[in-house]
Amino acid sequence: MVEVNNEPSINARSAIVIDFESGMILYEKNAYRKRPMASTTKIMTAIVALENSSLEEDVLISGKAANMGGSVMGLKSGGTVKMKDLLYGMLVCSGNDAAVAVAEHVGGSVEEFAELMNKKALEIGAFSSSFSNPHGLDAENHYTTAYDLAKIARYALKNSVFSEIVKTKEYNYNGRTLRNTNEMLEGYEGADGVKTGYTGLAGRCLVTSVERKNMRLISVVLFCDTKNYRTTSSRKILDYTFDEYGRIRLLDQGEIMESIPVERSRTSQTIEAAVSEDLKTIVKHGQEDMLYTRLSLPEKLPAPVRRGTILGTVSVFQGDEIIAETSLIAMNSAEKMELIDYIGRVVHEWLKLVCLT
Repeated sequence: MVEVNNEPSINARSAIVIDFESGMILYEKNAYRKRPMASTTKIMTAIVALENSSLEEDVLISGKAANMGGSVMGLKSGGTVKMKDLLYGMLVCSGNDAAVAVAEHVGGSVEEFAELMNKKALEIGAFSSSFSNPHGLDAENHYTTAYDLAKIARYALKNSVFSEIVKTKEYNYNGRTLRNTNEMLEGYEGADGVKTGYTGLAGRCLVTSVERKNMRLISVVLFCDTKNYRTTSSRKILDYTFDEYGRIRLLDQGEIMESIPVERSRTSQTIEAAVSEDLKTIVKHGQEDMLYTRLSLPEKLPAPVRRGTILGTVSVFQGDEIIAETSLIAMNSAEKMELIDYIGRVVHEWLKLVCLT
């Protein structure tokens, strides 16, 4: 029987969908090809700013920031603006002026801030990315991959301030209403972020976060020909993933997986090894029966053993691939025998022999 490939046909040159909780890749198309990413760059700009400044800091606006072209929030040279307002202006209406102001304040200059961005990318594990500026306008050595950008977005969304900003549809600043450029917030059920982008070299780009059906997914599309194509490409790959996959519970916290003998214990003679946390994963519908578990545990344990001690691991496999894993911990304790216990045991055995004779 020939398996039918029902993956969507999309305009995006590169794309990916990952599970927010685990980072598992659920769909990809040219996900590791380096491409310019336009204003989706500002996700990394926000990460660096949030981790190196406070929301209430006053930021002096330079002439360079105020004179930025493209999408702007309307900053004036010589004025001061709260970091919080700049982050909203940068992520909601994609203000290039806000991005430069943030970079100059946090890094001292755009160039030094780009170094911070590149350092952070390596920390996150985005090894195929390079940042030359904080706004994403076309520049040499400024690129990422769909895979890296999904990892960066996943990292950013773990920050509650970032998550709150990117799901905001409108933000009032200085008597103006800044409107979010992310069309998915209005037109796609469960969408709660993340960032749009467009330049001549990058094409239309979009990073989206969606929570639905007990799953939170992150999608990335890079280089679409039109805004409509980036929207439909995003919808298609998200619809496909929600239709094809589901989250299932594998093991429950506290579930006993094995009993291990204990040597030289004065109390418990076995230790129960249990799952340390609820273990869930995402699998394709119909493939649940293909999963199996393997335990990695010692055959026996020397006393003492404390309750809560990590004893080993339980791994859930799909074929040859580990798709979920967690620790196995001791659910009870075992105290080590002391000299008096050994004496007592000898006396007990001696008394048994005397009684028999």
